[in-house]
Amino acid sequence: MNMMRTAMLLAFMTALFMGVGYLLGGSGGMTIAFLIAAGMNLFSYWNADKMVLRMHRAVEVDERTAPEYFTIVRDLAKKAGLPMPKVYLIDQDQPNAFATGRNPQNAAVAATTGLLQRLTYEEVAAVMAHELAHVQNRDTLTMTVTATLAGAISMLGNFAFFLGGSRDNNNPLGFVGVLLAMIVAPFAAMLVQMAISRTREYAADRRGAEICEHPLWLASALQKIASAAGRFRNASAERNPATAHLFIINPLHGERADNLFSTHPDPANRIAALQAMEQEFTSRQQQAEMPRSAGRRPERDAGPLPGAAEAPAGQSGPWGSAPAQTPAPASETPKQNPWGRNPTGPRGRWS
Repeated sequence: MNMMRTAMLLAFMTALFMGVGYLLGGSGGMTIAFLIAAGMNLFSYWNADKMVLRMHRAVEVDERTAPEYFTIVRDLAKKAGLPMPKVYLIDQDQPNAFATGRNPQNAAVAATTGLLQRLTYEEVAAVMAHELAHVQNRDTLTMTVTATLAGAISMLGNFAFFLGGSRDNNNPLGFVGVLLAMIVAPFAAMLVQMAISRTREYAADRRGAEICEHPLWLASALQKIASAAGRFRNASAERNPATAHLFIINPLHGERADNLFSTHPDPANRIAALQAMEQEFTSRQQQAEMPRSAGRRPERDAGPLPGAAEAPAGQSGPWGSAPAQTPAPASETPKQNPWGRNPTGPRGRWS
């Protein structure tokens, strides 16, 4: 049902783009708009992942440069039955993550250093499971095409502003058509983009929770990321607001009109849905174990995620407990990360 709804919304977005072309230039403008849309979608299909990673200055890592992070992605991809995606890190204090790529065979996942520093092992695993769910559901391609069309419609709206109501542009509706192209069409595109994003985010939350088998890990991660996102400015996302929908939590501060590209559902609603999913999981487990008097299935909380066994005693994962929601005092030494900060301090677990 979600895929059908998404396909219908994408079809509407394409029709809206062609409609804007018609308002600006009649049947000829609609034909040109269709050709532009087709060309942009084709270009996005082959190059969007590279463009997005370059925009956010992501650096590819491997088992040698970021062993724990890479191991998490590898284990979760294997569990989900996905090919191993490329793994990237972004030197950014704001905790966040996204996935990109035209299909599971050409996918990439990226996390910020802030995410790896401020979340526990289990929470990082839940976030990456969410991103792999986007890959598995092929949301990365859908959202890329949506962002491309939404940006193109906004571009045509700006073009309509400069074009005005000239009689030489074959506009069938005159000044009214210009107003529709300049105001109504971009707003409609924003609403469609929001609808698609919200549908896919909820689906990825659920599938990600199934992959890591712990909905509350993801609920906890969402709460921490949403709380910290407003305190740390993501400069690359502010420069490229059309990519904001790719992140697990909206990275924008809402300082500019471009925050219309913010299309994420309310984190509180997502957390509530995950909490309900945890209750569903628990109920199913209890029902499955009731008839058994021996050889019962182990509980889901009986052991950590594969790869977390090396955690020191008393810690929830290789990173230990997540830092408090306020910045650490100056007297404390921040964790080392793969980007080589604090070279004179102790080497951290990401080194």
